[in-house]
Parts: sequence; C-alpha cells; structure tokens
Amino acid sequence: MRAHCIAFNKRLSAAEYIPEKVKKAEKKLEENPYDLDAWSILIREAQNQPIDKARKTYERLVAQFPSSGRFWKLFIEAEIKAKNYDKVEKLFQRCLMKVLHIDLWKCYLSYVRETKGKLPSYKEKMAQAYDFALDKIGMEIMSYQIWVDYINFLKGVEAVGSYAENQRITAVRRVYQRGCVNPMINIEQLWRDYSKYEEGINVHLAKKMIEDRSRDYMNARRVAKEYETVMKGLDRNAPSVPPQNSPQEAVQVEMWKKYIQWEKSNPLRTEDQTLITKRVMFAYEQCLLVLGHHPDVWYEAAQYLDQSSKLLAEKGDMNNSKVFSDEAANIYERAISTLLKKNMLLYFSFADYEESRLKHEKVHSIYNRLLAIEDIDPTLVYIQYMKFGRRAEGIKSGRIIFKKAREDMRTRHHVYVTAALMEYYCSKDKSVAFKIFELGLKKYGDIPEYILAYIDYLSHLNEDNNTRVLFERVLTSGSLSPEKSGEIWARFLAFESNIGDLASILKVERRRFTAFKDEYEGKETALLVDRYKFMDLYPCSASELKALGYKVCTTYLNLHLHRKMILTAMASSPVEDSSIETDLWISNQIKCIYIALLHQLISQRAVQKPSLNPKQQAIAGVEARLARKTP
Repeated sequence: MRAHCIAFNKRLSAAEYIPEKVKKAEKKLEENPYDLDAWSILIREAQNQPIDKARKTYERLVAQFPSSGRFWKLFIEAEIKAKNYDKVEKLFQRCLMKVLHIDLWKCYLSYVRETKGKLPSYKEKMAQAYDFALDKIGMEIMSYQIWVDYINFLKGVEAVGSYAENQRITAVRRVYQRGCVNPMINIEQLWRDYSKYEEGINVHLAKKMIEDRSRDYMNARRVAKEYETVMKGLDRNAPSVPPQNSPQEAVQVEMWKKYIQWEKSNPLRTEDQTLITKRVMFAYEQCLLVLGHHPDVWYEAAQYLDQSSKLLAEKGDMNNSKVFSDEAANIYERAISTLLKKNMLLYFSFADYEESRLKHEKVHSIYNRLLAIEDIDPTLVYIQYMKFGRRAEGIKSGRIIFKKAREDMRTRHHVYVTAALMEYYCSKDKSVAFKIFELGLKKYGDIPEYILAYIDYLSHLNEDNNTRVLFERVLTSGSLSPEKSGEIWARFLAFESNIGDLASILKVERRRFTAFKDEYEGKETALLVDRYKFMDLYPCSASELKALGYKVCTTYLNLHLHRKMILTAMASSPVEDSSIETDLWISNQIKCIYIALLHQLISQRAVQKPSLNPKQQAIAGVEARLARKTP
C-alpha cells in the first residue's frame, strides 16, 4: 500500500513539474504578451503533452493571436490527432470564416475528406466544402491544389447513366473554367489539364471550347506572374502583433500596401466592379491576418468598401451596393470587437460612417459602447460624442451628453472647454459659455491649461476687464502652485503689454518677480526681455540672452542653433552617401535635441517655435530622411 502511494505521488509530482524554460517563458509573457520567442517555447512544450493538458496553452495562444492561421491549425491538428472531432468542428466554426489562411483551409478540407467519407451524404458535403473553400480562399495565389483536388474529386464521383455522366462533365468543366481564369501559381498546368480533359470528351467541340476561353486564360496567366512578383517577400505567416516600429516591420507594411494598391489598379482589366472589389478586399483580409493591430488597414478597407458601394449605386447596382455598404460597417465592427477594442480612432470613424448612413441610434450605441470600457480616458470620447449630438440632433442633444460627461468622474477639463465653445459658436450665446467656463473653473482651477483656454476665450471676445479679473482671481486664489503659475504670469504680462499702460505692465512685472523671487533674484534684466519679446523675436542676441540668464530662450536658441548646424552640414552633401555610423550619430543628436526641446516647451510653454522658411524646409527634409534610417 505504501509503495503504491509513493508511486502515485511520484506520478503526481511529474505531472505538476514545470520545466525551467517554461517558467522563464511565462515570466517574459507577463512583461510582453506578444513575445513570440516565449510563445515558441510554450508551443513546443504543448506539442509534447497530451491534448487535455496542452489545450489550455492552445486556447491562450489563439486568444492572443486570433488571426493567426498557423496557430489555429496547430490547435486543430492536436485535437484531430486525439480524435476529438466534436472539438475540431467547434474550432473550425470559431476561426474558419474569420481567418482566410490557405493552410488552415486545406486542413479543413482534409478533415472533411477523412472524417466524412463513410456518411451517406459524403459526396454532397465534400462538394459543398470545396465550393465553400473556393468562394472564400479561391483567389489565393497558392490555391492551385484546392482547385485540382476538387476537380479530381468530381472526376471520381460515380456516374451511372448518360444523364449522370453529363452532369459530372458539366460540374468538372465548370470548376476548370473558373480556375483557368483565376490568377494563381501553376495556372498553366491547370490550363493544360483542362485542354486534355475537353479533348478527351469531344475533340471537335474541344477546339471551340478552348478558343473561347483562351483570351481570358492568357489574361489570368499574365496577372498570375505579376501576382507572384508582388507577393514575393511577404511574411504571410507572421502573427499579428501591435506596431513595433522596427525597420523590418516597416518593410513588410510597405510590401502589403504595395500588394493592395496593385489589386486596386485592376490588373485583370475587368469592368466588373464587384470582382475588382472582391479581389481588393481579399488582399485586405490577407493583410489583416498579419497587420490586424494597425488601425489604418481596417480604416482603409472600410473606406474602400464605402467607395465601391457608392460607385455601384451610381451604376444602378443597388443590391451589391448595399452588400458592400454593410460589409464596410462589418469591417469596423470586427476591428473594435477583436484586436482593437480600445482604439478610439476606429470607434470615431465607425460612428461617422454610420452617421453618414443616417443610423443615429447605431452611432449612440457605438459611443456608449466605448464609454462603457472602464479603463480608458473618456474625455475625447465625450468631446466627439457631443459634436455628433450637436450636428445630428441639435444643441440640446450636445447638452445632454455634456451632462453625462460631467457626471463621469474619469473626464477631464477638456469637455468643459468643448461645451463652452459649442454654446458660443453654435447657439451664439456667450453668457451660457461664460457660465460653463465658470463652472469648470471651480473644478479645474488648479490646471493651467484650463485657465489658459478660459483666458483665450475672453481674449477672443475682447473683454479686457473680464480677462483682467480672471487673471487676478486665479493668481490670488492660492489654488495654483508656483510651478504651475509661470505660464499664467507670462500670459498676464503679454496681455498688459498689448492692451495696458506702462504702469500696469510694471505692476505685473513686480508681482511676478515677487512670486518667483528665489528663481529671479539677481536676474531682473532677464525679466525685462519678456516685456519686449514678440513670438520668436527677441531684443538681444543669443549670446546676450545667455549672459543675462534668460534660461528658456537660451535653451531654445542653443537647441535650434545646434540642430541647424548639424543639418546644414548634412544638407551640403547627399545623406545617402554618408556612413551608417555618421547617420546614426547625427540621428541620435537630433533625437536628443528634440527631447530636450520638448521637455522645455512642455514645462515652460514660453517660446513658440518659428515657422520654417524654404531653407529650413530643406533642412527638415534631410532630418526626415535621417529619421527613416534610424533603427
């Protein structure tokens, strides 16, 4: 009995044992759920385990990479190996329609062929499976084997009697004729097989049948060669991960866009807009398997469907127009339901699309769906929602949404600014706008950005007294800490410089000096610069400003001069001819300059970057080229 317990405990320990490499992989995935090297370790471990134990890993895998045909196929093959056919069919139901991956679809056809052979309805089910596959994946450049397998299957169907024989011939001919005008690798072999097939039936009729389709075949063969060229180099098995901004990714993105653009150019030279659209959308679907985390691909796909829908409507094809219009909405729905559940850009463009179709209730549901996500900042969502309500349903709708935004504790001050300006511009009621700004001031009186927005509004109204009163209120209220009030003082001084007299200017200068006495002690002359500067114009040279201790301006000018010196030197010779080491050094210098400048401008907000003159634009072009070469 004791020996039995010891053996049982050993088996239990072995079952619970986790290899060290798996532990390390799991730790990496905690830091980065898209670490492909770590996932490779887990996949190899799962492949060596019984499916009951490995299933959890496979489920995690396809949950993390739902558009990866390769990973779905691994999961399905593991279930097939264990003869869990009920689970296999459920897996196919989950992925097949969403993942148009050639190997996954071949796996599906192989599964139907091998497991349904003994059913009385096998022939019908197999034919339906092939038709289904060709309808979904038949445009794939590597689909030749599916076409051939379908033809061989039809040829092998038993036909008793002349009627059944003619039906079989018609079915085989139909698939041959569809395949021979479909651009793909090995289309030449399919054409030769078709020619032999027709000759084997009726030599005299074959000549006419082949001649009738020769032109379309030649066109498809030409396109197939272009197709093969444009697809060369694409990593079509790469799992979809969030943008990495790496050089390798940039190359792949460019190649995918080149492929899509090629399909849009109508290489088949057909006038069938429906066929053109289907081919372009197949290209987008292939792209989304790899670049599903890139919102621009989803947006462009939806836009293309919308354009095709409008084009077909102009031609009078209202049925297909509606189909493509609904498919565009479905593209958006898929994006925000799967990989990009929190991408505001797609939610907003989806809402605009449905608004253009006058489906206002749908728009409300889209915005509310996004707002229901708890761990987002809903401020921008409310702003866009308010704008929709105002333009689609009137100012009252915008006010209702603003009320909802005020009650949401996650929102920030921007919604008050939006609501106030909406009232001012749309209802022409500046008193309501004023009340909203005042309401927001009670809540966000310690946020300089909100105060500055309020000041800008009053300045726009040219209400000098109210503007001056606001400056006094916020600077004496005590709600603003000294480090946050610097920009307010600078704006107060600029305000008095523009509309006040000399006495008021001097008064503000003295008060500002008192507020920042520790910082400005002994630098009174430096403060004088702010009285006379205008935009990027200063009353002293860069060296004089530096000597005066005018920190912000000196930092800006030094950065600007440093950047200009580097880029001017590079602009004198072609960037492409410089060494990689030099390019990287200069690129890093530019990055350091921009980072320092960005931090300075964010914290101080005291200097406005001058606009580019033609010479500076040329320098900026050099900088852009360098940035593209920076790893």
